[in-house]
Amino acid sequence: MSLREVIAEVIRREGPIPFSRYMDISLYHPREGYYMRSAERFGRAGDFYTSSDIHAIFGRLLCRQFDEMWRALGCPSQLDLVELGPGRGLFAADVLDWATRKFPEFAAALRYRCMETSPDSCARISERLKPHVERGAASVHESLERATEELCENVVVFANEFFDALPVEVLTSEGEVRVDVEGGRFVERFVPARPEVLAYVDRYSVHPAEGQRVEANLAAQEWTRRIAGLFGERRGFCVFVDYGYTRDEQLAGRHLDTIMTYRAHQASPDPYAAPGEQDITAHVNFTALAAEAERCGLSINALLTQAAFLMGIGEQNEFGDALEECRLPQERAKRMLQLKHLVTPAGIGEVFQVLVLSRGVQADAARSLSGLRFRRQ
Repeated sequence: MSLREVIAEVIRREGPIPFSRYMDISLYHPREGYYMRSAERFGRAGDFYTSSDIHAIFGRLLCRQFDEMWRALGCPSQLDLVELGPGRGLFAADVLDWATRKFPEFAAALRYRCMETSPDSCARISERLKPHVERGAASVHESLERATEELCENVVVFANEFFDALPVEVLTSEGEVRVDVEGGRFVERFVPARPEVLAYVDRYSVHPAEGQRVEANLAAQEWTRRIAGLFGERRGFCVFVDYGYTRDEQLAGRHLDTIMTYRAHQASPDPYAAPGEQDITAHVNFTALAAEAERCGLSINALLTQAAFLMGIGEQNEFGDALEECRLPQERAKRMLQLKHLVTPAGIGEVFQVLVLSRGVQADAARSLSGLRFRRQ
């Protein structure tokens, strides 16, 4: 049975389903969901690129920032770094390799924990990180609960392009979207919005005018609560990187109807074309994310663009992390082009936002992080 047939059967059994249910089945069905299949999703052979696919510089710069966070926590003997949705494990490998090479004291304290729901991806990541897994510096887990067993007192949670893949509710001027099936095709119906969806939109978003759509990412709020709950009496940081927006930007008429799909590096706004065979994403509402984090006891240190974040980190040594192995002028030129893609508006530097949170860290110590040097006041 194809995933399209699976979803159709759910609809016939239960009636029209919320868009979030459709998106959840499309992406995370145990056998046929997009993120659960064994097919390659990343890089040239996949459907899209992440920052780590561009070059190891992304992981190296973040490694430098994680080292600063470890120092801001007083150089504890142990630090747990939990990455949510590690993809192919490229970022984890880059951080662990660079820490071993450049920050040996930090590397000795670091325990890297990957949380990946796909068993196939877990196996691939474990193989990629094999040297670090064998020496006890890394581990791979299929749930947050397993990834965070026996956490130490100092924790960093990192998520790059994690929240954008969480199922969202869709609200239009006609009501909240329900997905139905008619003549073998998925079609949309509309029902009065549920109270929790309206409350989210009232607080963090805008009500759609005629012909407009907005998303309510209730799942992201739930994940924020789960992440905040990891800390308890622990200290540490959260670093969330994703493409997204603030409520002020929505009030200015931007970032409405942000659902997109990606397949073989082709973008489309149609989430019903190929369930299970295409990625489905929605931009992240960072106003909602930050507010929920603060409500759960985390401190908001900064929300800034990826460009500002990486420029702050790289300024210290003039991006020596990127250029170290370059011996020839053409190698240096190629590396600078890769870096440019990460930090300029022409690339993804202004599209991606970085939210930095902390718990139990002195405000001055948090604000002194190099990545926050160019934060918005």
